[in-house]
Amino acid sequence: MLEIDAWMPSEIGAISPLVERLMRLIEGSHCITGEESAVELALREALSNAVVHGNRLDARKLVHVRCRCKVGEGISLIVSDQGQGFDPLTIPDPLTVENLEADHGRGIHIMKLVMDEVSFEQRGIEVRMCKRAARNPRADVRSDSRGF
Repeated sequence: MLEIDAWMPSEIGAISPLVERLMRLIEGSHCITGEESAVELALREALSNAVVHGNRLDARKLVHVRCRCKVGEGISLIVSDQGQGFDPLTIPDPLTVENLEADHGRGIHIMKLVMDEVSFEQRGIEVRMCKRAARNPRADVRSDSRGF
């Protein structure tokens, strides 16, 4: 079991160092082997949203990241900001024709695509994401081949 509790200032430049440090710990835990790139992408999007949209680049406000990994089960991530929150139901669909060329609006969609579960809590100031451990295809082949 790996548990991480980290804080960062609301600065774009703080995102990559934190993500790189967290990903080294997550990769070392082997809780999501094969799914690291998906988790990294979702984490970067969540942190970027918290910094830019949640805390509005106010370096006096912090972003809080909580992570829990368990081998064989997967990972859960919670990213919280100190902003005003938002209603996730009001976010426009980035795939509609009128939004295809918009500057913003794809982060939440990307998080939902790459993670198994994404939800918004505390009036939108907290995003909760989960990624289950990848199934081991070799184990499936072995169990299937016994019947032949």
